[in-house]
Amino acid sequence: MKETRLGEFEEVILLLVGILGEQAYAFKIAEEFESQTKRVVSIGAVHSTLSRLGDKGFLTSEMGESTAERGGRRKRIYTITASGERTLRDARDFKISLWDQYPAFARLTFSGN
Repeated sequence: MKETRLGEFEEVILLLVGILGEQAYAFKIAEEFESQTKRVVSIGAVHSTLSRLGDKGFLTSEMGESTAERGGRRKRIYTITASGERTLRDARDFKISLWDQYPAFARLTFSGN
């Protein structure tokens, strides 16, 4: 059976793939991670996480067209699968459920409820 849970870093990377859409390639994902989280990330960590998410069935990838700014090299573009979207939704719902149970925030409403 394939692992269906996400670690925090995996969850953020998977969300960024969805946010970036057709621009979801490793270098751009790393840039966006640093921009959104204000934390440094190695391209190696992004590559290994993308590979792991693909092994779990949460992502697919295909080679994009070559571009002049990359010296004619092609980019590997990542796309979330239906299983990846379900897993993200489950992770979000679980976290919202926990936040809703936390007494200090019990009266607050979180988006997505």
